[in-house]
Amino acid sequence: MDNISSEKSIISLGAWLQSPAGSYVRNWEQACLEKLTADIFGFHATQIGLPEIETLRGSRMPHTWLTDVQLPAADYDNAARPLVAIQEFEELPYASASIDLVVLPHVLEFVAEPHQVLREVERVLIPEGQVIICGFNPWSLWGARQMLGRVSDDYFLPQDGDFIGLPRIKDWLKLLNMETASGCFGCYAPPCETEKWLNRFAFMENAGERWWPVLGAVYVVQAIKRVKGMRLIGPAWKTRTAKARQGVPATNKIHKQGGNG
Repeated sequence: MDNISSEKSIISLGAWLQSPAGSYVRNWEQACLEKLTADIFGFHATQIGLPEIETLRGSRMPHTWLTDVQLPAADYDNAARPLVAIQEFEELPYASASIDLVVLPHVLEFVAEPHQVLREVERVLIPEGQVIICGFNPWSLWGARQMLGRVSDDYFLPQDGDFIGLPRIKDWLKLLNMETASGCFGCYAPPCETEKWLNRFAFMENAGERWWPVLGAVYVVQAIKRVKGMRLIGPAWKTRTAKARQGVPATNKIHKQGGNG
């Protein structure tokens, strides 16, 4: 799949999200992401692709962007945040170690080189920066329906998506020294095409979370970039106070610092 076909596939997913089943997925993911991003602090965050899902709605960071391939301006008239236009998802226009949070809503499933996208995400994240990935679960009722669609040429989800299981995503993250922090599944209703039937199966949300949690139609996983040999250092005043208690006058330490300056 080349870059042009990948972009068209993601666009088709954006159109699918306007359907009843797509709205069901979009609403669940936005609610889940709103809770996750509200507790992630920093200065810079970006969502990569799929502006139809507002993944950073709950973020408190002062600088947030949508990073996406350049499309007609009309497609971004209602975008919630500024657009950073790119040629392809495999090359991000950010300096290394410059972003606190990256959100990937279903991008890995529709690009030619998902590993390269993840490598780019790892590159631009600061140490202890975080990535959140949304994906369709191939081991679900929706995944089974999609497999049947490949046989009968009657697809429920966009046909060009290569849906990646959560264990595989975790393996990729581990290879990049990214530690999985949390994850959840959702959307347990069968693959119904009408809002009426999706509402009838609404009771399956609570039942699914309790009895078959890994069979949700979609998942969200959060990971943290770890840097080997790095350790967090506490505020300097704590060290200074500890030394003062051991008999080293704090005033002497201050004078020495002033002399070296």
